Amino acid sequence: MSVKDKKIRINSYVIAASEWERRKLNPINNKLVFENMKEDSFSICLDGENLKKGKKYIQKSIIDKLYKNNDASDEDLIWLIDNIDKEGKKYLFEKSKSLRDKHYGKKVYMRGLIEFTNYCKRECRYCGINVYNKKAVRYRLTKEEILDCCENGKKLGYSTFVLQGGEDPYFKDEIMADIVKTIKSRYKGCAVTLSIGERSFESYKILKEAGVDRFLLRHETVNEELYKWLHPKSELESRINCLENLKKLGYQTGAGFMVGLPWYTTKDYVGDLRFIKNLQAEMVGIGPYITHQDTSMKNYKSGDLETTILMLSLVRMLLPKVLLPATTALGTISKYGRQAGLDVGCNVIMPNLSPKNHRKDYSLYNNKKSSGSESAEALKLIKDEIESYGYECDMGRGDSKMIESSITSSKK
Repeated sequence: MSVKDKKIRINSYVIAASEWERRKLNPINNKLVFENMKEDSFSICLDGENLKKGKKYIQKSIIDKLYKNNDASDEDLIWLIDNIDKEGKKYLFEKSKSLRDKHYGKKVYMRGLIEFTNYCKRECRYCGINVYNKKAVRYRLTKEEILDCCENGKKLGYSTFVLQGGEDPYFKDEIMADIVKTIKSRYKGCAVTLSIGERSFESYKILKEAGVDRFLLRHETVNEELYKWLHPKSELESRINCLENLKKLGYQTGAGFMVGLPWYTTKDYVGDLRFIKNLQAEMVGIGPYITHQDTSMKNYKSGDLETTILMLSLVRMLLPKVLLPATTALGTISKYGRQAGLDVGCNVIMPNLSPKNHRKDYSLYNNKKSSGSESAEALKLIKDEIESYGYECDMGRGDSKMIESSITSSKK
């Protein structure tokens, strides 16, 4: 069943097109039409006998079911998010961490992040490099500069290079394909991940044929109206089509969402979790929404660590073999963010390989970290930190274990 054929549930409370207003839509109109959404149909929290046994029992039962079946009904996910207590979180986090350990052990995969352009044609309200931000100091790395970053990374021991940038019209297919081919031929056996936004099916096909292994494209939110408010000139359907195309072409595909967006509800979060589950994303990038001082959303509240790690834990429960980064944003909102992410099931870190003189210019949100243990050069510092938490750095390719599952399933 294709992603396009699946229903995405969104909440009826959304943002109006007019600035900063909120309204309630007629439920008939409040939907993105994707049919036949798969979910576990039995709801523990709605069963009369379970209700008699109380919240503690329901909480543990839902977590146990998630651990055993890697799924739960939307109603149970909503109940759990809204009702989980401190004891329940401790139990949930232990379970999600044990699933990570079962499939990946204590390994934390290192990726060398190269932020190669902050030019962007898109209008995302929250982003510090959106096309309307005239205060952004724009830069664009040359092919030689990108290769220098890779060379530095290879000397440090990195085997995966993540090329991330805004949707820069300069980097047409032939330019990107040439860069990728050169990286792949120069560093045999390495993996290349791109995070460069929405492109056509043909474009993704060209890049896949050039040697790209993975592609990161956060869906950001499945709330269609909120997506439209955040991206006034864009459509959620286009983003979902791109993710579907990436899956069709055989990429290890990464989706993800922001935690703490304005007016977000539990139903919205469950919609995001359900979308990721049905997509069977091999990678999931989740981080807190963080404001940027030069955007129209500068006065909104940022997301918090507690909700973010709850979402990370639930993603690991739903997709046990997923690659799950402890993002830079997680480390930005709290000095304990990286450890907290690892302790609930994260297993990827992407230290920054970008030229030092441009790192501050790739300013997606306020106070974005790019030095210290977020810097690729500080590998010993990173390894010492990771080991102090009880984990080990793995400098290999670190492909998603979900690939093995897909191959096995196709043979049956």
